[in-house]
Amino acid sequence: MRAVVFDFFGTLTDPGIEAGRRGAFAATAALLGVPAEPFCTAMSTSFGERITGRHGHTRPMLRAMAARCGAEPSEAQLDAAVAAHHAGSARLWAPRPGALETLALLRAAGFRIAVLSDCGAELCDGWPSTPYAPHVDATVFSWQEGCRKPDPRLYATAAQRLGVAARECWFVGDGGSREHQGARAAGMRPVLVTNAGYPGAWRFRDDPDTFVPELTIDHFPEVYRLIVPVKA
Repeated sequence: MRAVVFDFFGTLTDPGIEAGRRGAFAATAALLGVPAEPFCTAMSTSFGERITGRHGHTRPMLRAMAARCGAEPSEAQLDAAVAAHHAGSARLWAPRPGALETLALLRAAGFRIAVLSDCGAELCDGWPSTPYAPHVDATVFSWQEGCRKPDPRLYATAAQRLGVAARECWFVGDGGSREHQGARAAGMRPVLVTNAGYPGAWRFRDDPDTFVPELTIDHFPEVYRLIVPVKA
């Protein structure tokens, strides 16, 4: 095994922060002149569209979501809403305890590291300035690729960008988007992060896995102890 492919949200990021997503949406809605409840519903039901780029970058996406709520925000309102949405999104990227340290240890042990995420344009644009970027060799973002997990093309792209075969990759994630099914089908070895220390975190997974990997860990730093002894 030569590489590790990580999910992003709820795996590298702090699962406890996910509960703040609705509040971030509500703040954006207020700046668009849209009631929070229908806007949050529009954002939730459009998840698959948004993360595969169907609405483009943040500005046209927010315009489309406002239209679904019956609103036509002004350009000034959109300016403010885009800024707020980017800021709210960035707050959700905070690393979970031990995440950055574990990435650094894995790279020091000789592993190549990738992040494969179902995400919108905000993470694609903001990635270079995140604290994760210096520790990661390759990224595969659904918004840029035009498809979402468990599409096999995403896993193949991750392996290709890492310069390894899929069978040489671990896949580590919290189980949203049927990601472990996709990893297993691609030939990667999946590891489930249960997030046992975050009761209710499962509620924020979209399209959760029915397949449960043989290998599971409750706490993120266990990844290193699981993977490194079997590197050879």
